[in-house]
Amino acid sequence: MRSRTAGLVLLQLSLTACCVSAIHRTDLFPYGPINGDLTLHEGDDETSPVLTLTKPMFFYETAFSNLYVATNGIISTQDLPMEKQYVDDGFPTEFPVIAPFLADIDTSNGKGAIYYRQTESPSVLNRVATEVQRGFPGTIFTPTHAVIATWENVAAYEETGRSSESPRRVNTFQAVVAYDETSTYALFLYPEDGLQFFGTRPKETFNVEIELTARVGFTRGEVPYFFFSRTEGPYYSVTTNEQSVKNLYQLSNVQVPGVWLFHIGSSYTFENVIPAANGDQLPTPLPQRQIIEFPTTPEYPEVDYSEPDDTFGDEQEYTMDPDFQNPSVPEFSEPDQDPPHLQPYGGDATLTSDPQTHDAAPAVAGPEEYPPPETRHLHPQEVVQPQHPQHPLPEHTLLEAFPHGPEGEVISVEEDINFDSGVIQYSPENRETCERYGQQCSQNGYCTDYSSGYCCHCHAGFYGNGRHCLPNGAPHRVNGKVSGTVKVGGTALRLDDILLHAYIVVGDGRAYTAISEVPEPLGWALMPVAPIGGLFGWLFALKLPNSHNGFNITGAEFTRHAEVIFYPGNQRLSIVQTGRGLDSENYLNVDTRLEGSVPFIAPGASLQMEPYLETYQYSPSLITSSSVREYTVVSAESGAETFSFQLRQNITYRDCRHAPRSAPQTLQLNVERIFVMYIKEERILRYAITNKIGQVGGGEQVNPCYSGNHDCDTTAQCLPGEGSSFSCQCATGYTGDGRSCYDVDECVEGLSVCGSQSECVNLPGSHTCRCLSGYEFEQDGRTCRDVDECLNQPCHHHASCYNVPGSFHCRCQPGFQGDGFHCHHQHERPKTQCEQHRDSLQRGDGSPPIGAYVPQCDEQGQYRQQQCHGSTGHCWCVDSRGQERQGTRTPPGTSPYNCDAPERPKTQCEQHRDSLQRGSDGLTLVGAYVPQCDEQGQYRPQQCHGSTGHCWCVDSRGQERQGTRTPPGSPRFNCDAPERPKTQCEQHRDSLQRGDGSPPVGAYVPQCDEQGQYRQQQCHGSTGHCWCVDSRGQERQGTRTPPGSPRFNCDAPVRPKTQCEQHRDSLQRGDGSPPVGAHVPQCDDQGQYRPQQCHGSTGHCWCVDSRGQERQGTRTPPGSPRFNCDAPVVPTQRPETVCERWRASLLEHYGGRPSPQQYLPQCDSAGEFNPVQCYGDSSYCWCVDRDGREVAGTRSNDPVKPACIPTVAPPTMRPLPRPDVTPPPSGVSLLYAQGQQIGVLPLNGTRMDKGRASVLLTLHSAIVVALDYDCRERKVYWTDLSGRTISRAALEPGAEPEILINTGLMSPEGLAVDVARRRLFWVDSTPDKIETANLDGSGRRILFNTDLVNPRAIVVDSRSGTLFWTDWNREAPKIESSTVDGHNRRVLVREGIGLPNALTYDSTARRVCWADAGTKRLECVAPDGSDRRVLQSNLNYPFSMVFFSNHYYYTDWRRDGVLSVSRDSPQSTEEYLPDQRSHLYGITVASTSCL
Repeated sequence: MRSRTAGLVLLQLSLTACCVSAIHRTDLFPYGPINGDLTLHEGDDETSPVLTLTKPMFFYETAFSNLYVATNGIISTQDLPMEKQYVDDGFPTEFPVIAPFLADIDTSNGKGAIYYRQTESPSVLNRVATEVQRGFPGTIFTPTHAVIATWENVAAYEETGRSSESPRRVNTFQAVVAYDETSTYALFLYPEDGLQFFGTRPKETFNVEIELTARVGFTRGEVPYFFFSRTEGPYYSVTTNEQSVKNLYQLSNVQVPGVWLFHIGSSYTFENVIPAANGDQLPTPLPQRQIIEFPTTPEYPEVDYSEPDDTFGDEQEYTMDPDFQNPSVPEFSEPDQDPPHLQPYGGDATLTSDPQTHDAAPAVAGPEEYPPPETRHLHPQEVVQPQHPQHPLPEHTLLEAFPHGPEGEVISVEEDINFDSGVIQYSPENRETCERYGQQCSQNGYCTDYSSGYCCHCHAGFYGNGRHCLPNGAPHRVNGKVSGTVKVGGTALRLDDILLHAYIVVGDGRAYTAISEVPEPLGWALMPVAPIGGLFGWLFALKLPNSHNGFNITGAEFTRHAEVIFYPGNQRLSIVQTGRGLDSENYLNVDTRLEGSVPFIAPGASLQMEPYLETYQYSPSLITSSSVREYTVVSAESGAETFSFQLRQNITYRDCRHAPRSAPQTLQLNVERIFVMYIKEERILRYAITNKIGQVGGGEQVNPCYSGNHDCDTTAQCLPGEGSSFSCQCATGYTGDGRSCYDVDECVEGLSVCGSQSECVNLPGSHTCRCLSGYEFEQDGRTCRDVDECLNQPCHHHASCYNVPGSFHCRCQPGFQGDGFHCHHQHERPKTQCEQHRDSLQRGDGSPPIGAYVPQCDEQGQYRQQQCHGSTGHCWCVDSRGQERQGTRTPPGTSPYNCDAPERPKTQCEQHRDSLQRGSDGLTLVGAYVPQCDEQGQYRPQQCHGSTGHCWCVDSRGQERQGTRTPPGSPRFNCDAPERPKTQCEQHRDSLQRGDGSPPVGAYVPQCDEQGQYRQQQCHGSTGHCWCVDSRGQERQGTRTPPGSPRFNCDAPVRPKTQCEQHRDSLQRGDGSPPVGAHVPQCDDQGQYRPQQCHGSTGHCWCVDSRGQERQGTRTPPGSPRFNCDAPVVPTQRPETVCERWRASLLEHYGGRPSPQQYLPQCDSAGEFNPVQCYGDSSYCWCVDRDGREVAGTRSNDPVKPACIPTVAPPTMRPLPRPDVTPPPSGVSLLYAQGQQIGVLPLNGTRMDKGRASVLLTLHSAIVVALDYDCRERKVYWTDLSGRTISRAALEPGAEPEILINTGLMSPEGLAVDVARRRLFWVDSTPDKIETANLDGSGRRILFNTDLVNPRAIVVDSRSGTLFWTDWNREAPKIESSTVDGHNRRVLVREGIGLPNALTYDSTARRVCWADAGTKRLECVAPDGSDRRVLQSNLNYPFSMVFFSNHYYYTDWRRDGVLSVSRDSPQSTEEYLPDQRSHLYGITVASTSCL
């Protein structure tokens, strides 16, 4: 019976071998995301973004540069109208259309997909060229470009509520448009079983059962007629009724059923579409269910389908092209014989009886998110005989419906189901099980078997999809790259794998995303595209009851397609983000691609996005959402403008369908805060988003775990209790009390699961295992197995390889010798390095070149120890590599060096000297200085330059001793005399000398006396100016005299410089002249401002008050009578400020009635910008400088407004108090800054003596921010934000301020005095740097100017020499430390802080403490970052803090006062409120002696 059946099979095959089979899905051109396709957004009436063609394409007689792909089965050269304007009408349409299947198609809710791409793949173009040659014989067509659009498993639109008892019918078809410079051809492909419905019902037919047949063909659309009208253009229709639609996959015009070819455009005269001419004699298709598919070849050479191919012999191999990989279904074989291959459409595979002729390929040519499945070859015992002899061939079976194994093979089916294919019987024994594939689960997960297969789940304490699991509550990081091309306006900007980093605080749903190296025009324009970072917000959103975030569903492998359409400009941006899994540190890796265009946003603009809700629809393997969002752009040019965009997205992932489903199908993402900013200077684009996910319409959650107001550590999980109670539990992999958690080192604690031959690597919250060298992981990803290196043949071809555990050995074969990596015959000795060197120098006659050095080799071919140059006579010793041993070279005529003597290592002097010698002649470079070394190789104390004649003394390192250089001919310095340390004057002087000992021409060189101190009288040798200096070399103001005038008596006592003199002298340059065009104030003999001031360049004059401030209304132009400055000034109306003008302009723009969401500048009573600016009455606020420019890193949407400090001093109150010191009472006092004054608050023990509070110092037009005190000299130091200075004053009666630094400062905030080292440290928050100087202002240098955003407070522990400072960057606040020298910088605190304004050091407990205006907490930590504790958790708005005698004293902006907290009893507080209520800034402790 079996042999009879086999004979029937062969007979049937022989009868049908000559026929061409109808095409199958595998014969379509490759499509789907794995082939680079874009995916059209699902829906009922969707149109793709414009597909801009690389070169124009002719459709009919017109060239077009754009194409659009639409849901309803068409391609157009223009953007499409609403579907009701064309989908229910017949041909022709009013616009250009290429229609492979025009009908009312709907892909909503996962009903199929539509893919499209533009390609230049040779395999695609060759295949189209072959079809054109076959369909239009004699035509020469060499396409250069092609567009492929594929509709896969798409369904017809059905009205909501309409029920259908028949199963859902879906269609699959494809259109390929290819073109060159002059012609365009179109291919329509309809695979067997690809058309299951042939028309659709009109939407507006009510209860009338009408079905409109699909339209297939081409229409030119309306064309111009005369000058002002249009008329119907040409069109071509392929179908007329339902039967003609059915014929699409049964017939053809190129003799291959299902394939249709048309000539559709030309640059020459073209009246209408021309179909292919070879369709008259269509082959009779084989009966369905009788055609076996076999692998097709990737290439597409010309094939004549009309001639049978009877060749059964030669195999052919083809190179797979990634743009055309034709997969196949499984191969079937009969016992004892192999079926011959039928030739399918799309290839020219040679027929053979060998089933291994071709590699098996996947059963699906469409999109696959994972590697395509491997075909399973069945044994003869598994083949069931056909029941009907007239149908001997197996039924076509679609295997893609089944799950994939770890290698992609298709193996499992539902239990208790037998697929009656007539060939194969599947049973439950075939299903995937945990025993076979459980290693695919995460190491923090487990595997569970179900009736139809297995699924992975995460262990308790972890979350994810089982394949990827992360610890609950632990923060997470995302790394990736961004690429693509985005148009801003008309400019295309390319992104080439720029870096993306995200940090997510999972405990409260905060996601921070930063993209670096974004070019400036694009950086501003991408600010609205928060959905880039929104993906991470959804993945790791804070989960409300009965919900899950994205990572619970997708794990770390997914693809997100999003389309953003901006209004009103209709710009479109495509975002594709692909999750690539977890890296070696357990961080998610995501690649992002951007394509399209975005609206232009003016540089310097800011952007606001209001909170929103977004609904996500969940179905197996697919998640979708759609929303419309508004955003407001605020710019100086246009004020506040509101725009919107539509976001449509789908997320595909690998779903496990075997486990029962209990998750909700719809969830709501609540995005509470959105912050976006582009930092121009750093070219960084930042998004910060706070996210929660829960049930749709879920009520407000009052528990702190859900509101995010808990105080759990960022590495802890908040566990809600009843009402508002909660508890904190450290995340898996961390330990602590939940409010302070620390990483557990599983490797040290012995908690790892690493096996033998592996090592444990600790990670934050987890660990990983790494195989030792020579080992690799088994398939389970945990067990290490030996790598057989011999498989890669690492040894010489005349050697044998022996694998050993963890390594391998190579051994030369008998008759050969060597190390196994290089083997040679035993009777041959390979030439040594010396012999190769020597022989390489010989010419053809065996003699060396004249004058060349030729190495000498011994009998074994090694370098002789003594080498000599035959021409120069120099000799030297060499090592085994022939390298000269330094210090052994001898000139001709001298005794050669003893090369057997032990070699002394070359000293620094010898290395220096020998590095200047030329190669083989031993000579030095002409004019170069060559150091002289003694017999021991040390630098000789006296060094001389052989060319210039200068001599000088050096130290043991060869460094010149300053002041010892003598010119040629003068007595040399005694280098044995003891060296005095160089003074500051000598360092200053010597730093200006050039190599030859002379200073630069025209430079000022300070004059030092015999002790190295600055001479009191200094003169400029070039300009002739002279002046007096102090001991630091700083010019004494008012002592400069021009050349030729009497010099100032530098021994006369110095009067303190007045404000006018300070102002005047600060404008003078080094040569004593002011900058060109600058106004230099005029001072009288007492140093006060002259009442009448005039500008030397412009000629304007005006009156000033005693502070030099212009009296309004007194300014006169040049040439006009001057104002009488002794006359009283008539008050005049103050002109409008920039802030007031901008505010008035926006009010007019808003029609006088701005909404609460619209921005209006907030101005103070003097018309200046308030330091804090907000949108209306919202909490969306930021800081600005005096010109209204936003301060980077300060924007937030937080109830706690940023801690902004004004930069413009308030108007001065009259009468003016004197700017001198009223010292505090004896004992210990608190000093605090309050704008234009420094206040004193004495302490009685630790209690504040409020009755004795007074003013220490009044500083007009100042904003005093930071304070610190030097207990040795009893001086107070402060920073002035308005004057941009750092000053000090002694706590003595009548002492006046002394300005230490008045240049290079912008926003000096924090200040710290190191009493022990006599150093000063401060932070400047605008240029973001930390600087230091001596207490007198000299020796200034920068410690840090990187990785700072908003530095504020700084303190120093003099005992240990450690600096601590805060950075209140709203996106990533932190507290850092370093040594006072700027070494060992590290982050102490990064998590759980918001606005760390105040910082102090508790010297008794050795702890760093800070007060946070964001978290409202007072916390302390050890200097190494450990042992973090909360002392107080209900502060108001602390700004600055100091520790004294177990108490913390801090200034508070909410109370505008000084408050105290006891360290031993944190609930015990005390408060002092000054009579003059305004913000208080810095605070410090002053005493009569050091505490």
